[in-house]
Amino acid sequence: MKVAAVIGSVRKDSNNLKLVEYMKKRYADQMDIEPVLIHDIPMYNPDTEENAPQEVIEFRNKIKQADAVLFAVAEYNFSIPGSLKNAIDWLSRGGFVLREKPAFIVGSSMGVLGSVRAQIHLREILSNPSLSPWLLPNNEVYIGSVHEKLNGQNEMVDSGTRGFLDQVVGNFVSFYKRMA
Repeated sequence: MKVAAVIGSVRKDSNNLKLVEYMKKRYADQMDIEPVLIHDIPMYNPDTEENAPQEVIEFRNKIKQADAVLFAVAEYNFSIPGSLKNAIDWLSRGGFVLREKPAFIVGSSMGVLGSVRAQIHLREILSNPSLSPWLLPNNEVYIGSVHEKLNGQNEMVDSGTRGFLDQVVGNFVSFYKRMA
């Protein structure tokens, strides 16, 4: 299964990118995870919707060609980063590339809540009919204090978090097989 992992932060040292890199390595036998960066996506502008910028076309194609999507979301001011909302706005136009595509969400933060409020907001945004992926239900991944759980070699040193991620990824693989 080819998974496009949308990194919901443009931060150079993104903890969510580190989390996805960890998942890519750990779950390589179950899924082929490709991190998808959103750094270069220009601001959504309805005036350019018909002739979308090349960066947007490439972003949409990565999502379209994937079998599934993983959203790795940071939390800024009780919501998703503006850069992620912008990328999703572009996905909501031009071909319904997310519609009925299996997806799941993970998130981490240095705070204790692990992006819970951002993920609630992201689920609401993704429920838009022009997006509507098939989101894995009842498997919320909120990794708080991530800087204490991922070490400098990008290994998950917290056994509880590691075990929980193993369970969620297994649940997603089963979910994907049912939906495909």
